[in-house]
Amino acid sequence: MSGFFEIESLCSGYGQSEVIHGITMSVQPKEIVAIMGRNGMGKTTFFKTLIGAIKNTQGEIKLDGKNLEKLDAYQRVQSGVAYVPQGRMIFGTMSVLENIQTGLPASAHGKVPDDLYDLFPVLWDMRKRKGGNLSGGQQQQLAIARALATNPKVLLLDEPTEGIQPSIIKDIAKTLKEIRDQRDLTIIVSEQVLSFTMAMADRFLVLDKGRFAYENVKQNVDESTISKYLSV
Repeated sequence: MSGFFEIESLCSGYGQSEVIHGITMSVQPKEIVAIMGRNGMGKTTFFKTLIGAIKNTQGEIKLDGKNLEKLDAYQRVQSGVAYVPQGRMIFGTMSVLENIQTGLPASAHGKVPDDLYDLFPVLWDMRKRKGGNLSGGQQQQLAIARALATNPKVLLLDEPTEGIQPSIIKDIAKTLKEIRDQRDLTIIVSEQVLSFTMAMADRFLVLDKGRFAYENVKQNVDESTISKYLSV
């Protein structure tokens, strides 16, 4: 399992309106990269383009050397890219177990791997409960577990701390680092909460008006510079 993710000269948007302007980046296997930026700067459009919900107009998206940009979203999932969307998008009327099962490959025959419940013990305790009855933090754990059920090489998370209590945010950062180490996962997180990304990311990029305006590794990152881009 590798997880070398490459984006080259990527452009995308909606109709005639281009939102992402020629983005290039590469993410090493097992690296956690934070894409920072305030609302309206293109983070969600960028992630939707990577997963295939929006087709790019130019550029390449590669995972371990394989081109993904002509593939549909479900084919990208099969190729090893998993996506936890903003707002989590779990199935509220289905049980926790059923939600996770929607991510499982057919070969699993509906059996959830034990290591998923080891990562998220609360989901085992609540496996029969409806997804819509979980707290925001529990729903986020469920959304991540569902994504991990697809056995990805790359995990994309769009604004995972949105609507979650500060005490739970620290737990999610810790869990994501554990997931990276246990599953050799490459993780890309779009986020506005700097304390959350500082707790887990190896490298930081700031997206501003559809382009990267700042990049640095964690040990050299200038938090005040990033904060300026995040302030409205």
